[in-house]
Amino acid sequence: MNLSLIASLRLLAQKQPDALACVGISSTLTYQELIASIDQFSTSLTSHPAQVIGLALDNSPLWAVLDLAAWNSHKTLIPIPFFFSAEQVAHSIRDAGITCIWTDQAELYTQLLRAANLEIGEILTHQVGGQSFTEIRLSNVEARILPTGTIKVTYTSGTTGHPKGVCLSADTLYQVASSLLAVTHGIPQDQHLSILPLATLLENLAGIYVPLLAGATCHLVPLAEVGLSGSSTLNVQKMLGTLLNTAASTTILTPQLLHALVVAIEMGHPAPAALRFIAIGGAPVSARLLQRAHALGLPVFEGYGLSECASVVALNSETEACLGSVGKPLPHVQLKFAEDGEVLVSGATFLGYTHDESDRTRPFWPTGDIGYLDQQGYLHLTGRKKNIFITSFGRNVSPEWVERELTLHPAIAQAAVFGEARPWNVAVIVPRSAEALPAIENAIAETNRVLPDYAQIKKWIIAQVPFLPQNGQMTPNGRLKRDVILTQYQAAIDALYAP
Repeated sequence: MNLSLIASLRLLAQKQPDALACVGISSTLTYQELIASIDQFSTSLTSHPAQVIGLALDNSPLWAVLDLAAWNSHKTLIPIPFFFSAEQVAHSIRDAGITCIWTDQAELYTQLLRAANLEIGEILTHQVGGQSFTEIRLSNVEARILPTGTIKVTYTSGTTGHPKGVCLSADTLYQVASSLLAVTHGIPQDQHLSILPLATLLENLAGIYVPLLAGATCHLVPLAEVGLSGSSTLNVQKMLGTLLNTAASTTILTPQLLHALVVAIEMGHPAPAALRFIAIGGAPVSARLLQRAHALGLPVFEGYGLSECASVVALNSETEACLGSVGKPLPHVQLKFAEDGEVLVSGATFLGYTHDESDRTRPFWPTGDIGYLDQQGYLHLTGRKKNIFITSFGRNVSPEWVERELTLHPAIAQAAVFGEARPWNVAVIVPRSAEALPAIENAIAETNRVLPDYAQIKKWIIAQVPFLPQNGQMTPNGRLKRDVILTQYQAAIDALYAP
């Protein structure tokens, strides 16, 4: 049933009405108050003219209420990430037929919509659960027919600047959340701190649905409070401070955030002692970084997933973990492997892309990732199918592997490795700071010592700017857009190979 999540919350509201469900900076909601807020707003949505609604809010308890109220009212909700460019926002609105936007940034969105020639019909203000937000209704957006049963559309960047809309059902989201609850052993005593934006599907699902199903508490504070600003700026002291102040027992980090956390603790910052489960996802993570984290006593568990599979496919856990793997498939997942090693997934998968359900005729979804299951049932990934290149000596190189090793060095923030049909590999390097520039040569030499000769970096160039979603050189979930980076630096790379 597509109200399984809401029905579960109603039972919890009866069982533990005064337990804290959502905690923000200026507001808190018990389980009883959460259901009351969901019901209050759901009533107004019964006669709401919009079927497809965009949600553009900072992390807060209000985000959870509006998300769950839309679910309860059978509306299609589309989280709009803060890191999307104005062009990507406008594309998403037209692509999915968003006719209404809920936001806490009314002035910014009013300007953005008008600049994109999207006509504003009405601007309304609402108050729900003691928090206010703005509703902007659009009058010239053409309605779209989405796959039947679509309750949420999550946008994932492909190889172009236009993100792709992945349509998901309530049953699929609930199934993945239930599997994650079982694998992470969620309990009512858990305190989950959302550090990633709730507009990312992973945090939406594992930072709201899973803790609430456990009867636990979600700490949903503005991103600035956890040290995040823009798409790549982090104040690690703020992040650590919030982990300590909330006594967080669970959280989700990207590899870059984990690296910052590890370095800070290695330099003497007290580790958050209450943490029992740190899920690592969004991009591949180096085994050496995980080993450093384990040495500090950090309970880190790498996982793997993609939007088309409702975010999570496999995850290591407290009871079943294998360093170097992305864990065992979740209980609802079935895996197969193509002849070339591509991972194929069945189970809870998407309904189709916006305007295109044809891809869903396949019983197993091709992930684009190369991997294998070991004898114990752990999934290992060796690289992206489309990213593996072959050197002129016939050696296959997974650039993600080399990049993970490079970015372990304190001097290197980001790296993009190339070498297709070349005798040796080159890298485009983003230094961690201007002061780190002199250390780049030594960093590459240290990395080369742990790599086989065919994977080593022989020459490199310094990037003009960091790889960011805003400049089209990175996807919102942290994957490099290699074609874009290669086009940007093609002449400089060619010069490295010049005789």
